[in-house]
Amino acid sequence: MLLATPHVRFHRSFLAAADEFRAAGQEVHDGIVNWPAERDFPGVVFTREGLEEPAEFARLVANRVGDAEDGGPRPPGWTSASHWWMADPDQPDEFVGSISLRHSIVHPMLASVGGHVGYGVRPSARRRGFASDALRQVVPLAAARGIPRLLVTCDLDNVASARTIEANGGELEGELRGKRRYWITTGA
Repeated sequence: MLLATPHVRFHRSFLAAADEFRAAGQEVHDGIVNWPAERDFPGVVFTREGLEEPAEFARLVANRVGDAEDGGPRPPGWTSASHWWMADPDQPDEFVGSISLRHSIVHPMLASVGGHVGYGVRPSARRRGFASDALRQVVPLAAARGIPRLLVTCDLDNVASARTIEANGGELEGELRGKRRYWITTGA
């Protein structure tokens, strides 16, 4: 599995994946950023329809890449994060999912149930090891950032995600607000 920096070459396959997530009732994983305005933050909102336009999709790509910068636009209290898009090595321009590494979890939601890592694999690409391979590749990237332990969470009923986390060294701490909380030591 390839981890790729978000890029405009994924335009059509990203939108197809977003449609799959929505059809499965999993909009939370569709990758379409929707951060409404809050206090001094003007908001960053994309729509599925708007992303049909190449320039708007390029703006989304720039947002995902720029989110790794500390001063990037984000809601109050949110942290910078690195984002990668998953691609099948046999089809390197085909978006199969995404994974994010939050550089800090000082925000109360992240510290309790959000964690350092978030990932999603489009429904048609599941059960092929993409999530497990992506998480395996992100652990040393977290170590390189100086993050000694990663909090990774999943829904209580998401057995596949629990297996993915456990296969990558996740040690179950317990459950909180409908989530399993795992810690992965990075070696940093």
